[in-house]
Amino acid sequence: MDYKFLLHIAFLMISNPAKAWEEIRLRPNIREASFEYVYPMIGFSALAVFIGSIFERGWGNAEDYQYAMMNCAAVVVSLFGAFFLSSYLINMVRMRLLEQRDDILLSQQFVGYCMTVTFLLQILTGILPNMGIISILLQFYVIYLVWEGSEKLLDVTEDKRTALTIIASVILLVCPPMIRFVFDQLNILLN
Repeated sequence: MDYKFLLHIAFLMISNPAKAWEEIRLRPNIREASFEYVYPMIGFSALAVFIGSIFERGWGNAEDYQYAMMNCAAVVVSLFGAFFLSSYLINMVRMRLLEQRDDILLSQQFVGYCMTVTFLLQILTGILPNMGIISILLQFYVIYLVWEGSEKLLDVTEDKRTALTIIASVILLVCPPMIRFVFDQLNILLN
């Protein structure tokens, strides 16, 4: 795993998305998006939430660890679920709206890098839970990442770029909290 590349791309996706998408497009193996970027970012998000939960509740008894582990599990489930559900839905949109061929790996690559903001904000709010309101506002930067990525990675024509940006952004913004909500409700129901 190349942590230098991971940090480099995460920084570029925030500071210069057009350049980041060019670098991503030039990488030879699109399967690397999941293994080299998405999975480590989910792991860092879970670790941040675990650490934040431990500092929030303390580490004096078993319930504190259970609370931290449940928060950690909720983040992992919501981010993994959002990644795969968003990839599937955006792949369907690509096939129907853009009339492109079925390429789930390309959709996973696109979604994985578009979720950079989601990952970084999850890490930030995991460690600093009081940043929740700012996190909600900054989440909309995903729209710009989708706009840039749709041209650079997906080769979307200008006339369909706006429609794809709106649909993909809604999918990327709604999936993580929706899956988290379902997970939390199931957790309450089953406990």
